Amino acid sequence: MRAGGKTRILGNMMKRASVIGILILSFCGLVDSIYITQHEVSGTPLLCNIQNFNGCNIVAASPYAHLFGIPIAEFGVLFYSIIFVLAALEIVIFDQLLRRVLQIASLVGVLASFYFIFVQVFLIRALCTYCLASAFITILILFLASLIEPIKKRTHPSSTAVPLSSSPPSRFPMSPTT
Repeated sequence: MRAGGKTRILGNMMKRASVIGILILSFCGLVDSIYITQHEVSGTPLLCNIQNFNGCNIVAASPYAHLFGIPIAEFGVLFYSIIFVLAALEIVIFDQLLRRVLQIASLVGVLASFYFIFVQVFLIRALCTYCLASAFITILILFLASLIEPIKKRTHPSSTAVPLSSSPPSRFPMSPTT
C-alpha cells in the first residue's frame, strides 16, 4: 500500500472518530439540557453546588431563562438533538453538505453559548455549572466538526503577470553596460 493510501485511510479514520466524538458529546449535552428542562417543568430546584458555583437556580429563575416564553434548556434539547441526528446521518451517508450543515449548526451553538455566558456574567451575575458544561460541550463539538471537513481556501487560477511598463518587450536583450 502506498503512503498516500495510508494517509487517506488514516484521515478517514480520524473523521469517523470525530463524528463518533460528536455523537457522544451531543448525547452528553442532551442529557444536560433534559435535566435542566425536567427541573424547569417540575419546579424543583437544580442540584448545583460545585466549588461554590451555586448560581444554577438563580440563572434558571431569571427572566433571561426563557426566550419567546420557551425555556432556554428546551432550545438546548432541540440543538443537541439536531446535532446528534446530523452526526448519526454523517456516519451512514458521509456527505460534504451534511458536514457543512453540522459545522454551521455547531457554530450557531457556540455563538449562542457565548451570548448566554455573557448574560450570566454581566446581567444575572451568577454562573450555572450546567450551562457552562453545555457551552464547553458545544465548543468541543465545533472543534470536532471542523476536523471532519476542514475549510479550504479557494485557489484562484494564477493570472498572467502584467509588465510594469506599458512599452512592448524589446526583441533585443539588453546588454550589460560596463
